[in-house]
Amino acid sequence: LLQSYNKRLKDDIKSIMDNFTEIIKSAKIEDETQVSRATQSEQDNYEMHVRAANIVRAGESLMKLVSDLKQFLILNDFPSVNEAINQRNQQLRSLQEECDKKLIALRDEISIDLYELEEEYYSSSYSLCDSNDLPLCEAYWRQDFATLSPESLSMPLTAVPAEQSGATSQSSTPSHPHVNGHGVVGPAEHP
Repeated sequence: LLQSYNKRLKDDIKSIMDNFTEIIKSAKIEDETQVSRATQSEQDNYEMHVRAANIVRAGESLMKLVSDLKQFLILNDFPSVNEAINQRNQQLRSLQEECDKKLIALRDEISIDLYELEEEYYSSSYSLCDSNDLPLCEAYWRQDFATLSPESLSMPLTAVPAEQSGATSQSSTPSHPHVNGHGVVGPAEHP
């Protein structure tokens, strides 16, 4: 394939040089011949047009050769293709690490804010509890659902009989962490 490219290159360059040389030769004014001057002029004009077309054809063939060489280089230059792939992989990995760092920082900020909001909500005097609705931490601390009657489950924790709520809080308070893992918080600390 490379030898055919080399032969095409030499043939096209030779064609351009030969045709250009013949155009220069035909531009030379000659002495009187048997053919009239007007006829000779028409013949020279036609020959110049043909040779100019040959030069254009050879130039187009050279441009096609350059395009073929570029395509051959792109398809068969494996080291540069591999290097480009490796560079792109490195760029994408660095972008991934940067995104991971930003996501971790965002997660930490949201976790801190959420913890502060939970603390503010549960320590606030404005937190209202519906009679059918338990706060999340109180529902978590209530471990003895099997021993409670269905009526007591619909009541708030403060309405459960004292012996049941006292036994539940005593048995479960020291052994379980808070729901989101920020420390031990018992139901007695929340309204």
